[in-house]
Amino acid sequence: MTASDARRAVEAVWRIESARLIAGLARVVRDVGLAEELAQDALVSALEQWPESGIPRNPGAWLMTAAKNRAIDQIRRRQNYQRKLAEIGRDQESDHAPDAGEGVGDIKDDLLRLVFTACHPVLSTEAQVALTLRMLGGLTTDEIARAFLVAESTVAQRIVRAKKTLAKADVPFEVPAENERDARLSSVLGVIYLIFNEGYSATAGDDWMRPALCADALRLARVLAGLMPREPEVHGLVALLEIQASRSRARTGPNGEPVLLMDQNRALWDQLHIRRGLAALEKSGRGPYSIQARIAACHARARTPEDTDWTLIAGLYETLALVAPSPIVALNHAVAIGMAFGPATALELVDELVDEPALKDYHLLPSVRGDLLAKLGRTDEARTEFERAASMTRNARERTLLLDRAAACG
Repeated sequence: MTASDARRAVEAVWRIESARLIAGLARVVRDVGLAEELAQDALVSALEQWPESGIPRNPGAWLMTAAKNRAIDQIRRRQNYQRKLAEIGRDQESDHAPDAGEGVGDIKDDLLRLVFTACHPVLSTEAQVALTLRMLGGLTTDEIARAFLVAESTVAQRIVRAKKTLAKADVPFEVPAENERDARLSSVLGVIYLIFNEGYSATAGDDWMRPALCADALRLARVLAGLMPREPEVHGLVALLEIQASRSRARTGPNGEPVLLMDQNRALWDQLHIRRGLAALEKSGRGPYSIQARIAACHARARTPEDTDWTLIAGLYETLALVAPSPIVALNHAVAIGMAFGPATALELVDELVDEPALKDYHLLPSVRGDLLAKLGRTDEARTEFERAASMTRNARERTLLLDRAAACG
């Protein structure tokens, strides 16, 4: 095996096994930062040894054994050697050989602990996202930096600070108690949703979408659903992401330009994603992600744009506004009202949001207003709104689309 073949094999194994490896190590050493360091050391060992020895029959177990051996070496240099060595030794007894069983204890529980630790509320949202993608997504700092268009050093600092914050706060590596779980789960779901949205409609840069981020978020949501099968809102998030992901191929044109929902070729919508989404929807609940999934399902079930049940969608947005009120939900509700009952009614609702502080820099507010004005024949006002929206967005593809719409107003 050549060195390049070994590197590709190690990278593939790392992407698959890293979350379970770090989770299993964190259970033993009770320190997420140290667990990742040990996992990285094992990765280096694989890069050094696999070109000569070949890929082991059970690569994940090989990495776990190498990491645990490294942990023992470190513990031997510490004063609490006896106590910690006993903890690791109990797990180590059964997997001395590189091809032994996984040796990571209860993988499901370990992964669940890692999910809640990476998304602990003591961390900022940016830190939660970076740590989640690093620990659970297996992404490198460079990949995370490119996905969010920030410097690699910025991402590295966020991850380092996050691990230090967790250690300083003495955050336990555990699934939170029942009375704390709902609040923490909301944070976990929010991070996965944020990652997906950044991939679905990129905030900045030259690309309208970043499909790899969508894929990572969807994979994390599926893993979470497997770990917490009795949580309806987890299934609601899976349903939402599956159905949204089904439109990916139709959302860009031949040159990467954005294609809006009502103009998309629905034959390009991925029916497997839709079927998975509708199946997850059957297990969902009444939370915000579940309601948004029902809205997405309305679009998925419509064979043509004209078949869309906009009255039902408007009603679902009213329900969403009661469960999770926000100015953005109110804006989306206005759009649905416009499609169901006409642009004049919708414009009245949108005008009520013009002075909303939370939407001051939100480019979709003037974009929606421009669309409604254009439908009402008020083209000069519509052009001004589209131009204003174009000046506010940081995405090059979206800016071009908005300027084209402004030009179309004559």
